Amino acid sequence: MSGLSFAAPWVFLLIPLPLLVWRLAPPYRQRIDALRVPFFQRISEHLSLTPGSGSIVRGRSLWKLVLGVLTWLLIATALARPELEGEAVTLQKPARDLILAVDISGSMDQTDFIDTDGSRQQRLAGVKGVLAEFLKGREGERVALIVFGSKAFVQAPLTTDLETVLELLQQTEVGMAGPHTALGDAIGLAIRQFESSEVKQRLLILLSDGSDTASSMSPINAAAIAAQRQVKILTIGVGDPQGESENRLDEETLKAIAERTGGEFYFANDQQALARVYRQIDALAPKKVDSETYRPHRNLSHWPLGIALVLSLLGFALHLLGQSRTPREVTR
Repeated sequence: MSGLSFAAPWVFLLIPLPLLVWRLAPPYRQRIDALRVPFFQRISEHLSLTPGSGSIVRGRSLWKLVLGVLTWLLIATALARPELEGEAVTLQKPARDLILAVDISGSMDQTDFIDTDGSRQQRLAGVKGVLAEFLKGREGERVALIVFGSKAFVQAPLTTDLETVLELLQQTEVGMAGPHTALGDAIGLAIRQFESSEVKQRLLILLSDGSDTASSMSPINAAAIAAQRQVKILTIGVGDPQGESENRLDEETLKAIAERTGGEFYFANDQQALARVYRQIDALAPKKVDSETYRPHRNLSHWPLGIALVLSLLGFALHLLGQSRTPREVTR
């Protein structure tokens, strides 16, 4: 529940300070020069003034005392920094960064991926459909998308904007990164993306249907570096282990990559199998989100300060008005 609080309540201990000054400090005295004339009595009678003798002690009006007390209380209240405490707000921040590395080499154009209804479709199209559902369950996590063929490219940097990642995934086409497969370069690029990450848990999901033929760095060496950087890699094979040349799914390499980083290897040859793989990944590495709760505070010091200023100006105006209407006092 929202309520009023004070950031410096100890300031209220200063409220008796003016009373102590009034009681202990010496009274204020002011010496004023006067003009002495021999016919003073006649002048005062002519002006209808009643002369007094000695010093003049001005009286205190009740309204001045009230205004002074109220002004000081308002100033003390402002110095205590009143704050309006709002309702509790919970913020979620990612506790893990996730990168998806998707193979878009020429072999991903083959139409041997089995849909849920038994029909055949393009490998990349089938992967896109299952990946979209997987990403929808990543809310609160930072996700990046890397696509690779002959070269590896960052399609979407680490972000919590999953809608943008999904849109960029749907815009991805086979051959955009070249016809070959660069597994090692994709892992290396993912490691560079994780360098800007401040969270400890870093997960790379690497999906490919072929064997490495275009990397400047060996996939095994890249996996070893990833392990040193505390990057866990889960590999998914969607190709044909009996294929020819570079179109053959290199299960051994994908298994070795996963083992080097403490991850797992999965094989999926249809959409249902791939969906099961992602469910297994969810169970193996569930979504990680840290929560922080705080209450917003709105400073209200300007209100008592403003009221104190208005009362001070009002008191000054009334003082000037009273002086203009009060007859002058004279002394012998």
